[in-house]
This record gives sequence, structure tokens and C-alpha cells, in this order.
Amino acid sequence: MTKQLSRRTVLRGMGVALGLPALESMRVFANDGSPKPPVRMAFCFWPNGVNTKMWFPKDVGADWAITPSLEPLAPFKKDFQVLTGLAQTRARANGDGAGDHARSAATFLTGRQARKTDGKDIRAGVSVDQVAAEKLAGQTRLASLEIGCDKGAMAGNCDSGYSCAYSSTISWKAEAMPLPKEVNPRQIFGRLFGDPGSLAAERDRARQAMYRKSVLDLVRDDAAGLSKELGTSDRRKVDEYLESVRSIEKQIQASERKDAPKLPADVEVPADGIPSDFPSYMRLLSDLLVLAFQTDATRIATYVFANEGSNRTFPWIDVREGHHSLSHHGGNPDKLAQIAKIDRFYAEMFAHLLGKLKAVKEGDGTLLDHSMIVFGAAIGDGNRHNHDELPVILAGGGGGTLKPGRHVKHPFETPMCNLFLSMMDRMGVKEESFGDSTGRLSDL
Repeated sequence: MTKQLSRRTVLRGMGVALGLPALESMRVFANDGSPKPPVRMAFCFWPNGVNTKMWFPKDVGADWAITPSLEPLAPFKKDFQVLTGLAQTRARANGDGAGDHARSAATFLTGRQARKTDGKDIRAGVSVDQVAAEKLAGQTRLASLEIGCDKGAMAGNCDSGYSCAYSSTISWKAEAMPLPKEVNPRQIFGRLFGDPGSLAAERDRARQAMYRKSVLDLVRDDAAGLSKELGTSDRRKVDEYLESVRSIEKQIQASERKDAPKLPADVEVPADGIPSDFPSYMRLLSDLLVLAFQTDATRIATYVFANEGSNRTFPWIDVREGHHSLSHHGGNPDKLAQIAKIDRFYAEMFAHLLGKLKAVKEGDGTLLDHSMIVFGAAIGDGNRHNHDELPVILAGGGGGTLKPGRHVKHPFETPMCNLFLSMMDRMGVKEESFGDSTGRLSDL
């Protein structure tokens, strides 16, 4: 008979606490006694709108045809639904003049009008992720996880009199408290599992070599002992999980190597262990998000692909003009083609995240089946700066409560906050209203 484990079981060693994925022997049961994994929720955000003609599907229902910009998501077509007709009306000027980029990020998850200021008196609203995080506090080690690819300033003027805090943050713990995102993979890994280097420095200066050791080395004895008490299926699942942890460690360590080839004088060494190859960097952040969900370190996360108004170039897909500059396309066919390439790239990165979630077996399905992942923006067409007809995808099965594989067209100007209310319901967080919501989405 295999040992019955608590869902909070961790592997320990030298101060490291390594969470485990959901196992058959863990006490995670529904009322009928069958295993019931928790539902997770994440929000992936990108800036500057899209090439609408290449992104939005024309057909409604289950037989919709994949569009050019969403083609990388074709293998997961049955795992997500495209939601059209949604709007964030509080991202509009509403008397405040220019500043659509700042407002779109600030409003994306709050549904509230951002106060126009570049001073300390910033104000937006509590974001949906933080409403849920507060209600579910104590159920996981981390209430939520905020990650992203761009560092963000919390002060200064970044968009027509709006503070940089608005453009670089989508998660708000309170009306005046934006939550900075973590961009360093090593720091994210440390939040999830503990950092061997920091622990070694604190505990024993003579053992600095611990920095290069795997966190798995520190919990080896505990892992070996646990393995003897597990059934065959659980042992295999733990082995696969530990391999995935080590794979991510190797990626992080590779980006931090001191013996890397000498760079030309005009090239700066990537700071803080961030990979210089941007697609690899994005995939690494996705892998860390998956590990956070897989180990139940948290059930709520936000992932900012780029700060709102970002003017990043994408030379690896032959886009050498800045994203924000291109978004003011004025109908220029060449600029629109470049925007479509960027849209496709972001869809490819989202496909990587979905693939990783789907590869993790959990309960009667996969980690993706037990998740709700929003992939969206609060600007539709960057040239018009419109905040209706937003590009939004909802991936995952929500623990069996969602019906993916469709294009669902909602009435024009349906508040996006209606979606958030519906998602919170599925997290067990019951709110009468949120942001500018008018109700729930009935067809999810």
C-alpha cells in the first residue's frame, strides 16, 4: 500500500523546499472521493493591438478557420476559444485626452479608469488576479506570481502625462499599489524553490560552490526516501517533474556562465542572467509559470509579454522597425504585414505555454484542462487605439467548466470584466460585480 501524502508535501534539504506536482497518493479529493485538481488562472498580455484582418476569425462556432496570425496555435485549436466583442471602455479617454497605451495596461485587468498623473498619486483599481489572490490566500505558498519580459519603472512620464507605473503593470493589489513584475528567471526560480546560491552565502561562506549546484542535489536524500513510498505511477510522475526542474536550471545557468565566449566591445553582457535570445527567454518564463502551477506554488499568475507602448524590434522574424511605431500603420500594407509577423510570433510563444501545460498529466486530464489562461490585449487596432473588439483568447478547460474549441462572438461592447467575473466563479471566488461588469458571460 502506498503512502498517502498531503498536497503540501515538499522535498527539503539545506533550506530548500521543493514543491511536488499533484500525485495520485495526495489528499486532493472531490466530494465523491475522486481526485480533483485545483483550477488555475493566468493572464498573458501584449501591447499595441493587432493586425485585425489577419488575427480575427470570420467563422463563428466550432468550425471556425484558423487565421494567419493564430496559425501557430492550430495544434491547440480544441484547447482554446476565441472571444470577440469584448471591450474595456475605461481605457478610453473619457475626458482625459491622450494616453491610450497607459490606460489600456492599467485597465486590462481592473476595468477601472486610471487617474491621469505622472506623480505619486497614481490610482487604478484592484485587478482581477489580486481579488482572487486575496480570497484564496493561504491555499498556496505564493498568493500570486507576476512575471514579464520588460522591466518597468514605477515613476516618471511614459505616455502623455501618465505614470510609467500604468504602462508597465497589469496587476494591482490596491488602487494605488501596482505590483512590479519579476523579469529575472533566476529570481523567479528562487521564489518558487529557493536559491542554492543565496542559501549558501547566508549559511556558509566557505561553500560558495553551492551556487552552481542543482536544487535537486540539495533534496536528493528526501527524494530517494519518498520514492520508496510511492506507487509506480507516482514515481514516474515525480521523476519526470524533477527532470523538468533540472532542465530549467540548466537554461538559467547557461545564461549566467562566466566562461561564455568573449563578446564584441559594443555588445553588453545580458544583465541578471536574462538570456540574450528573446524567444528563448520568453519560453523560459513560460516554463517557470508552468512549474508554479504544476507544484501548486500558486494558482494565479500574470505574464506581460511586453510593456504597453513597447517599441521592441524583432530581428529574428525580420521585423526591424519598432512595434509601437509600426502600430501607427496608417493602412500601409508593409507595416501591416510587419505587425502580422509580430502577432504570429506572440501566438507562437503562447502556443509554447499551452504545449507545456498540456504535457503535464494531472488527475483525469492535463494541467491545461484544469487551467484558465487569458491571452489578450486592451487595444484592438493600434492605429485607431480602439478599446472595443479586443483580441482575446481563453485557453484551457477550467476544470471541466469551459467549452474550448470555438469562436464565440459576444455582443459589441460586452465588458471584458464580465469574462473576469465568470472566471472568478470557477476559482470559487464569488463577487457580485467587478470593474465595469454588467453580468457574467453565459456561453463559455
